Amino acid sequence: MPSNDVRSSLRAIFGDVAPKLAELTETVVFGDLWERNGLSKRDRSLVTLSALIALNQLEFLPAYLGRALDNGVTRAELDEIVTHLSVYAGFPGAISAARVINQVLQERGAS
Repeated sequence: MPSNDVRSSLRAIFGDVAPKLAELTETVVFGDLWERNGLSKRDRSLVTLSALIALNQLEFLPAYLGRALDNGVTRAELDEIVTHLSVYAGFPGAISAARVINQVLQERGAS
């Protein structure tokens, strides 16, 4: 089951507009998908960050960056992800992602 922090964040994002979407996100995404045994949470974080960057879904990047750092992804690995994706997903997206990553790292005192 997702933590109370995740639930609170989802409620803040969705409010009363889409309660079923919040419920599905809690139960399917964080209650099931992230708890499967086929990949470690660290590896799931790497895959998720890569997908968000490649799809230019940077609004979601700060939350998943925090989760990735908590799951053991290092600052050096974040650098490699962005550099690697610059070729496959494009320089503008990689530069934008690097900006978001830098901001999150500064906020966490990890830069």
